[in-house]
Amino acid sequence: MAEQYGFYVDTSRCIKCWACVVACKQWHEIEAGTVSRRNVTETDEGTFPDVKRKFESLSCMHCENPLCMANCPQGAISKREEDGVVVVDEELCIGCKTCASACPFEVPQYVELEDGGFRMDKCDTCLSLGREDGEMPHCVLTCPVQALHFGPLSEMEAAAKKKGGARMEGETTPSVYVS
Repeated sequence: MAEQYGFYVDTSRCIKCWACVVACKQWHEIEAGTVSRRNVTETDEGTFPDVKRKFESLSCMHCENPLCMANCPQGAISKREEDGVVVVDEELCIGCKTCASACPFEVPQYVELEDGGFRMDKCDTCLSLGREDGEMPHCVLTCPVQALHFGPLSEMEAAAKKKGGARMEGETTPSVYVS
């Protein structure tokens, strides 16, 4: 496989403006009140009055060894050779929700189909919108404070290390760095 791609979230810059979330929903024409491919979480640390807040914009972790892919009975989830991005084949997905129970990050969400069935939905780094190699996903392009980055994992690691950050931990080795 070519070099794994992933995200770096600079929490010292994120202001929880939700621009990344809104951009994703707008570009992917996601119906209000349904799925959210990207979410901003908030963490509080310390003891009052010395408290620090941290915001993280997270989506699919595009793991090195995705449990969603390993557990999909239809083979609908795959990892691209060229960049390691985890994608879903909508034609193969039967909406059984096995991937949701396997994902330690609770990423898979489901869109209800007209026939009453379901289809898994998650971040694909805007590949479904025709993103070409070298282009950035819309969430990254939209971030007004440049807190969100996407690219080869070696570059994301270098950027995170400059800020004292590290790779997120998990049994599936997420392709996300946070500082």
